[in-house]
Amino acid sequence: MLEKIKVLLGIKDDLQDEVLDILIDNVSSHLKALIGKDLPEELSFIVQEIVIRRFNRIGTEGMKSEAVEGHTVTFYDLKDEFVPYEDIINSYHINPEEPKRGKVMFI
Repeated sequence: MLEKIKVLLGIKDDLQDEVLDILIDNVSSHLKALIGKDLPEELSFIVQEIVIRRFNRIGTEGMKSEAVEGHTVTFYDLKDEFVPYEDIINSYHINPEEPKRGKVMFI
């Protein structure tokens, strides 16, 4: 995963590896807590995308938005980082081994 993130960020050396490893660990732990189990490989894209966002925010962690000479940048709050992926996360939060429960309506 580290190598894919470095390619996407255009990083060709190992100087940022420690920072990226910490970000990968933090985001992976957060996502694992959200789904309540170990991360399936198919969700690694979520970790990669959020790690890139967090890496690009280093030094601006406290800002919500920034405007410089007509150029405005607005950041997600950390609590909202996973919002675009909620449907995917919720589908993995359900334990597939548990029987699915439905609703019964009497008319």
